[in-house]
Amino acid sequence: VAVGPLLGGWLTTYYSWRWAFGINVPLGIVIIVGVLVFVAESKDAGEPRRVDVVGAILSVITSATLVFGLIEGRTYGWWLTNKPLTVNDWTWPYEISIIPFVFLITIVSGVAFVSWGLYRQRAGQTTLLAFSLFRIASFRNGNIAAMIVSLGEFGIILSLPLWLQNVLGYDALQTGFVLLALALGSFVASGLSGAFGNKTSPETIVRMGIVAEIIGVTGLGIVITADATWLVVVPFLFVYGIGVGLATAQLTGVVLKDVPVAQSGQGSGTSSTARQIGSALGIAVLGTVLFTAVGASLDAKLSSVPGLPAQTQTQIVDAVVSSAGSAIPALEAQSPAVADAAREAFSDGTRYSAFAAAGFLVLGFLATLRLSGTAPHHEQREEEAADESVIAARTSGEPV
Repeated sequence: VAVGPLLGGWLTTYYSWRWAFGINVPLGIVIIVGVLVFVAESKDAGEPRRVDVVGAILSVITSATLVFGLIEGRTYGWWLTNKPLTVNDWTWPYEISIIPFVFLITIVSGVAFVSWGLYRQRAGQTTLLAFSLFRIASFRNGNIAAMIVSLGEFGIILSLPLWLQNVLGYDALQTGFVLLALALGSFVASGLSGAFGNKTSPETIVRMGIVAEIIGVTGLGIVITADATWLVVVPFLFVYGIGVGLATAQLTGVVLKDVPVAQSGQGSGTSSTARQIGSALGIAVLGTVLFTAVGASLDAKLSSVPGLPAQTQTQIVDAVVSSAGSAIPALEAQSPAVADAAREAFSDGTRYSAFAAAGFLVLGFLATLRLSGTAPHHEQREEEAADESVIAARTSGEPV
């Protein structure tokens, strides 16, 4: 967490932004080898090793079309076509936008995914998603809370670096140093979590973390302006990081506390999937909030700039929005007044995005109110695992 923003910023500043993605290739290879060598097998011995190919395909279609629709709806039009989708020589030919059809595919494939999974479950076959585990209240409610919290947590990570670079003028490495405050907050939270763990239930720690996140994100929304500095941003990022550290670590344990040991791997994978879906939705939804707000704010501000033709005004708005703000520095040479308007508009959009993230975190906090009880002690989980091993050994006729 601490190294990522700095390493990514250094690679982007001195080499290429492509390396921020390319570095995942060697890291991925090392991780795969490490998992194969050092991580023990945790699959249910009674389950056959058969991959749910159809379920995997349906899940990819569902998630991909949902995220595409949310991200590109602003570009292609939510209902009527603003801009036709073009792929090579083919162009979308209808006045109705492609986005409603994309969402229709999302709904159909999502229903098909659930139906297919339930069918395989009734047939006693493995499923991509652990549908049977959703009968467990802590698992079901915990995953709902985790998805909503992830939506609010990671959406702000899209807009904040763009604002730091395109409005405040920081390079990628400087942005990484500012975001380091979030990592430091998470590091501090790891110690606080251990201190609270013996006195407070995991559910309470999760709620404390989400409250800290709400305070941090709301504070960011208040202090973000076109003339702000890193000094006013870092304290709220630090508080936000404490919240992320408290909520994320404990929420995983809460989700899995009642899951049978033999199904812990599938339960963990399902929990991770819920978080990833929430993160993707957060980036899509809060990204839409950001760029919609930037476009509307900039259009209003440019209308008050004297001598600016309407066509030029539209071109400037399109350039700032489509470039995610990277066109703002170039506007300074053309017109300082226009550049100031663009910086103020992008700050407005970032602020609204932060407030929207805080709103989702409030929903996540409310979702945690359905969580109750305390997680079993680690010793109890070990005893359960040992008992299951003894039963399995006796069933197979092996000496105990």
